[in-house]
Amino acid sequence: MAAYTFNLSRNCLTNSSSTRRRIAVLGGGVSGLTAAYTLARARQAGAPIDEFLVEAKDRLGGVVQTEHVNGFVIEAGPDSFLTEKPEAAALCRELGLGESLIGSNDHRRRTYVLHHGKLVPLPDGLMLLVPRKIWPIVRTRLLPLTSKLAMASERFMSPPARDGAADESVESFVTRHFGSSMLENIADPLLAGVYGGDSALLSARSVLNRFWQMEENYGSLARGVLAARRKRQAARRKDPNFRPAADPPLFTTLKNGLGEMAATLAKNLDRDRVFMRQRIEAIETEQADGQPVYRIRCEGGASHIAHALVLALPTFECARLLATLDAPLARTLAAISYTSAMTVALGYDSQVASRLPAGFGYLVPKKENRRLLACTFVHNKFDHRAPPRHALLRCFLGGARDGGVLNLSDDEVLSLVEEELRTVLSLSAEPLFHRIHRWPSSMAQYHVGHWKILSQIEARLKDHPSLALAGNAYSGIGISDCVRTGRAAAERVLKS
Repeated sequence: MAAYTFNLSRNCLTNSSSTRRRIAVLGGGVSGLTAAYTLARARQAGAPIDEFLVEAKDRLGGVVQTEHVNGFVIEAGPDSFLTEKPEAAALCRELGLGESLIGSNDHRRRTYVLHHGKLVPLPDGLMLLVPRKIWPIVRTRLLPLTSKLAMASERFMSPPARDGAADESVESFVTRHFGSSMLENIADPLLAGVYGGDSALLSARSVLNRFWQMEENYGSLARGVLAARRKRQAARRKDPNFRPAADPPLFTTLKNGLGEMAATLAKNLDRDRVFMRQRIEAIETEQADGQPVYRIRCEGGASHIAHALVLALPTFECARLLATLDAPLARTLAAISYTSAMTVALGYDSQVASRLPAGFGYLVPKKENRRLLACTFVHNKFDHRAPPRHALLRCFLGGARDGGVLNLSDDEVLSLVEEELRTVLSLSAEPLFHRIHRWPSSMAQYHVGHWKILSQIEARLKDHPSLALAGNAYSGIGISDCVRTGRAAAERVLKS
């Protein structure tokens, strides 16, 4: 999908009334667009505000970017959102895109793990890292006998004795429950594909919060998963309108790509309230009409006045802009680190499509010593992603393992990816096309103790009721999390 570009005056909006509050949204990714859209709807419903959005680049959408090439739908960033998190789908329906929502082809869902140079299917029935079925675990080649025995004994674990300040690494948490082979062969590659992080540094409390809570209540994660399933089934049966139905798809997206959501959000904003290509140099406070306001100074001389701010920017940018306003808050935000990511999309004809393994793609554990983190068979995962009998592969690189890969030239990246696909998939055909997208410092890392950082941020924000934060650095990295934090940030500044 084409970039969403606005050619606007560099002058800020003028106040139509001294009683109207001006609210600035800084950042035009999904979080910022959602916040600006929420504020626009409030204004249209009568709220005495004038909202506007400032974006440094020449396009909106942030890491959400879709391109259409000869019948292929190519996602440069995220390709979907988890169905169980409802916020993104609800926003799409609100925007009139409900009929375009499509689910993943879960009847084709099979994920492989590269194990000793060979593709081995993930055991059926895994809920991320917790087994819900016994026999697939017994039969899998991914785990040795010691790990299988550990998984059997995990059902007898008791809740731990820990205080409210406890946290530990994902590596420690998974190993404690299921052993090191489960960590190395399953959990670590799964999380590397999502977070691009290091399981020895990632927080179990923040990254695996659902399982953290299950452990507190049941001890055993396997018992916790079964108990949660029984509760859902019992709740459904109490519903007089309950009809047994197939489980919803794991992933949801839009038929024409997620870029359509960003484009539709942008269309719902007044063009004269969106300022593109304005990188913010500084935020200062001053007085206007006897009340405190924020002065937003941009490169090139543009300047804006706002009574309230929504910062939908990476935390390192928030820290830079808030350093002179609240140094402790800035230092806390700067403590959240990021990794970089790269996606490489390759289109192929029917000859390649017919020879690829059935399924959604494969993951690569660290011990395989390869630069590819994962490869998705996009044409299998979703309909409408490739012309009939064609294949679309999407490869992932970077993360905590290999941030330097972003410094390679396009030719070097393409050569690297083609060599890895040749080795793993015996794929020697030339692609019909390729697209390479680099996303430096884009993946927030929830390291051990992340919840303490959030508590410190929340405490500092009590002194700034007209300031709100949104994005993937706080309480979830998915599209729905960005939508949720964008809405919450807008509601906070409206109440202030």
